[in-house]
Amino acid sequence: MQFRYTALILCAAMAASSFAMHAAAPVPLANCSDMSIGASAGLNGFIPFPTTDPWQSNISRASVDPNSAALIAQLGASKLHPDFGAGTYNGSTMGIPYTVVSGQRIVPVRYQAYGAQSDPGGMPIPASARVEGYPSNADGDRHVLVLDRDTCFLYELYNASLQGEGSWNADSGSIWDMLSNTDRPYQWTSADAAGLPIFPGLARYDEVAAGEIKHALRFTVQNTRAAYLAPATHYASNSTASNRLPMGARLRLKANYDISGFTPQTKVILTALKNYGMILADNGSNMYISGTTDDRWDNDDLHALGQVPASAFEVVRMGTPITSSTIPKGSVPAISSFTASRAAGVKPTAGSPVVLRWGQTNASSVIVSPSVGPVRGNTVTVKPAITTTYTIYATNHFGRTTKTVTVTVQ
Repeated sequence: MQFRYTALILCAAMAASSFAMHAAAPVPLANCSDMSIGASAGLNGFIPFPTTDPWQSNISRASVDPNSAALIAQLGASKLHPDFGAGTYNGSTMGIPYTVVSGQRIVPVRYQAYGAQSDPGGMPIPASARVEGYPSNADGDRHVLVLDRDTCFLYELYNASLQGEGSWNADSGSIWDMLSNTDRPYQWTSADAAGLPIFPGLARYDEVAAGEIKHALRFTVQNTRAAYLAPATHYASNSTASNRLPMGARLRLKANYDISGFTPQTKVILTALKNYGMILADNGSNMYISGTTDDRWDNDDLHALGQVPASAFEVVRMGTPITSSTIPKGSVPAISSFTASRAAGVKPTAGSPVVLRWGQTNASSVIVSPSVGPVRGNTVTVKPAITTTYTIYATNHFGRTTKTVTVTVQ
């Protein structure tokens, strides 16, 4: 469960041998376009975000935080719990689903709660995209995750609901460039409480079957601190207690914890927790790690992860967390120009091409709305059917700047 208040406004049936067959050398790095299409589609070696991204940092040799023992003690007798699996529980699938799309049109997304901290412009989310908890319509976080293999952008929604005409309503949403290390502005949430992307922290069946997870996992704890550590940008707590974990804190399974008795499937997950750890991303049940919805998981096998106690983990050295009184200050992006032009001789009729061009500095991401979405570079061609006012949104760690231009259609 996700809590969204801030202090500013305040599985044995699967044979071990089946995994051993796939535990050969890892699939080499691939392009975004190599991903398969559809629900729970294989990424075929593609790894979202550059190798320098924090999710991919190997922290097996990182120093232990001086306050690790006290922070772990707050978790009490909690044990590791896979918050994902095959099949359904109380009518809902287990885990967070995702969908890979290609050629999907941009549809409107209307924000109900955190629009000021969300990414505008619409998103390529099909009506068939699975909502967390499907097929039940029960309450919950209702995340929707979509990877566009054509553009290599990741789209994530929180508390999403499909509308009759194919648009979506959501409480918040964020767009991530899978080719860069883009972060949210300080104090901004995302589709996750900590302001982090969700997808790169999920355990996926395809990578476990291949024999290696090469990134940190997303996890939750019940009580957090009103503070965060990079790459997190947001907290969801009122407490300033120093023995509570801040958002973005990274835990690591101790190197001397014996995993020899676990099955090949669970060994892959536990090895990742030794090498890459897990990053605190949301409030929820203690020590719940996240994974994808996939009927190929072996639930009895995954259940064995519940043998691992919180005391088997340690906190990686954190440094000084950011609080409401220590938010870094800096300059928001500057947009020097935003213009619209047609080629010589092209009449301003419906559907005729118009080039939008802009100049900006200090932006880590740029979005053009409506109907365009995230862009790289400084131009995009649009074909409006009616007179349309376009807005450019330039964002960095310190905030967002906008500018508009109107294209007249006769």
